[in-house]
Amino acid sequence: MLLPRVEMLPLGDADIDEMVAIENCIFPYPWTRGNFVDSVASGYSVWGCRVAGELVGYFVLMIAVDEAHLLNISVAGKRQRMGFGARLLECAMNGARQAGASSLLLEVRPSNHSALALYRHFGFRQIGLRRGYYPAIGGREDALVLRRELDRILA
Repeated sequence: MLLPRVEMLPLGDADIDEMVAIENCIFPYPWTRGNFVDSVASGYSVWGCRVAGELVGYFVLMIAVDEAHLLNISVAGKRQRMGFGARLLECAMNGARQAGASSLLLEVRPSNHSALALYRHFGFRQIGLRRGYYPAIGGREDALVLRRELDRILA
């Protein structure tokens, strides 16, 4: 039996509808179409993971001088807990390192336990807290600021 082909590919304008569809299904406060359009137009690194042609996840990475900022990383609900988040995160870290970044920053909700576990598995450490950063039901939720040094490229 042949396994479906998994590809990591750069994404662009033609992929925005698929990213928005995933975003709207998995987040109560998703990125807007405009967020994705602006990210692509700004030249941010936008990559996706496709399985047999289906977009199963993506990330948006901004690189500024020697530091990268992971702005978004998402996996379609039916594809979560299958290793695609780890593949995307590895791709983002390797891409950041190859672009000259020495560290990678990101924000995550304290309530997003699965994302926190993934980031900690990959060596991210908390360096700060942004109070009231995310919209939430009944108000705002803080963001944990995590950082990982990119001292080596992952296999």
